[in-house]
Amino acid sequence: MSQFFENIGQQFVNLWSIMKPHLIIDIIDIGIVAIIIYYAYKFIKTRRAAKLAIGVLILLVVFIISDVINMYALNFLLSNIFQIGLIALIILFQPELRAALEKMGAQPLKGFKNISDPKNTAETTAMISNVCEAVMDMSATKTGALIVIERLTKLGDVVKTGTVITADPNSSLIKNIFFNKAPLHDGAMIISENKIIAAGCFLPLSQKTDIFRDLGTRHRAAIGMSENSDAIVIVVSEETGTVSIALDGELKRDFDYTSLKNQLYSLLVTEPKTPRVHKKTNGGESK
Repeated sequence: MSQFFENIGQQFVNLWSIMKPHLIIDIIDIGIVAIIIYYAYKFIKTRRAAKLAIGVLILLVVFIISDVINMYALNFLLSNIFQIGLIALIILFQPELRAALEKMGAQPLKGFKNISDPKNTAETTAMISNVCEAVMDMSATKTGALIVIERLTKLGDVVKTGTVITADPNSSLIKNIFFNKAPLHDGAMIISENKIIAAGCFLPLSQKTDIFRDLGTRHRAAIGMSENSDAIVIVVSEETGTVSIALDGELKRDFDYTSLKNQLYSLLVTEPKTPRVHKKTNGGESK
């Protein structure tokens, strides 16, 4: 009897040794597919592709029904639509797909953002201080401003739309650029590697439909830029002097000097000890 149970146990061991590699691969396979589905859903949910996805789903259901009940004409029509549909979707949503792929490529590098030498950290800290000082002065005088701080996604295409400067981010220089009589005031300033590299740049406008109507083109451009890259976009309202930050397609508002400096420090250097919390507004305004 003991020999019988030993044989049974050995069979289970052999079966497990055969199934184990396949089981691990299957788990990894399911995990990767789940991650892809999650990010695809997250990508579609926040963009105009959501309504299109519903329409495609309805067509797919109709296609399956037509195949089951042998509606040959409808089935032939829908099958041809689906054959060219993928190419049509790629062309139609090329900007969104490009932005998603750029963020996907930059994501693995984010873990290295804090690996820098003391010199770079000191330069970043000085840049943050100068930007915050200039922003608060412009907020007090209700001078409109749009400042883009490049991170991992390179903004060479945006830089080409403006005037190349290449200068240290001095507070006085920033305020002079956005002075309402200056030739470059009506565009965005780009800061890269702690240097002002361009001004008067044009940014892509957000296509979101839920942005509050009282937010103008400057704020819509800030949200659009943050949708297409991982850049930090600072906005000073010309009407109210309110300071906002656009990041990952979301707009956060009502920053003062301390909270703005903490927020920039946490995004560019490391987490601050006492950051001020701001609500996400999906392009809207936090009261």
